[in-house]
Amino acid sequence: MSAAIGYKLLAIMLIVGFGYLVGRLRWLGSAEAEPARVLSNAAFFMFAPALFFRTTARLDLAQLPWPMIAAFFVPVVALMGLNYAAQRWRRAERGLPAAAPAVRAITVAFGNSLQIGIPIAAGVFGETGLGLHLALVSVHALVLLLVATTLVELDLARDQARGAQRIGSLGAVLRATLRNTIIHPVVLPVLAGMAWQATGVPLPGPVDEVLQLLGTAVVPLCLTLIGMSLAYLGFPRSLRGALGLTLLKLVVQPALVWAVAWWVFGLRGLPLQVVVMLAALPSGTNALMFAQRYRAQEAETTAVNVISTLAFVATAPVWLWLLTVFSSVDGPALAS
Repeated sequence: MSAAIGYKLLAIMLIVGFGYLVGRLRWLGSAEAEPARVLSNAAFFMFAPALFFRTTARLDLAQLPWPMIAAFFVPVVALMGLNYAAQRWRRAERGLPAAAPAVRAITVAFGNSLQIGIPIAAGVFGETGLGLHLALVSVHALVLLLVATTLVELDLARDQARGAQRIGSLGAVLRATLRNTIIHPVVLPVLAGMAWQATGVPLPGPVDEVLQLLGTAVVPLCLTLIGMSLAYLGFPRSLRGALGLTLLKLVVQPALVWAVAWWVFGLRGLPLQVVVMLAALPSGTNALMFAQRYRAQEAETTAVNVISTLAFVATAPVWLWLLTVFSSVDGPALAS
């Protein structure tokens, strides 16, 4: 990897370290006051909705590279679903909360497409590759968080119905799921943004400026939250689960995306390289925000964020080397 990408990874870890220092020294209060959760709620209910609405309202659906989008999201969502199903099957025997399967699923699926993904795309693939990467990133959070939100709200509604001894009331479960999925700080801004985009009216300048300023707070806040959560919660007693999720994220997911993109969608050259590296990115900070929102697997998700980011230093060169080797048959070589 280039020095610029290395510096970006170092900057991310330093911000996480700063968050750890803030939590360790209790600058924002004791663990009982839950300052990390307060900041997480601010990100989830204030800053992230502004980002999602602005992104969706400005999205030009006609210009998106749909074959690339399908080649990435079909295998990623499929792996997400398989992971979710496996976790649901094992949840009862492990005594995990209802939201745990969806949290683990989004932790594996969601990559750090901004802080790490953009420098990788720009530094390795050049301007053309960066453009393709940004096209995928424009719908990355929207698709994966929508899927995860639907799954977790379905589980919570089912769990609530079971607690109220209404196990057979499928209609009640579906109604609760639909209501909680739509009236949600992720989904509602997306739907509102789509409705605005459909009107063809550009966002007024002052409104766009406000949304942009609010949205820029998401990245540094979430990185700081990783460190604070590590200070308050620590690593889980057993790292087996975190290491397993990290393996799925850094090895299994990019391999699956490569196979599906090549054999099913016929991607070659630069488009193939971009989707594989997007799939190979470490776990993104939105996964921790999601875990804290539903109070499930917070320590484990924090561990996956830290471990996968550190391990990416070793796995990224391997994927880039494999892509370079196959570039002679894929199409154009990687940008220098």
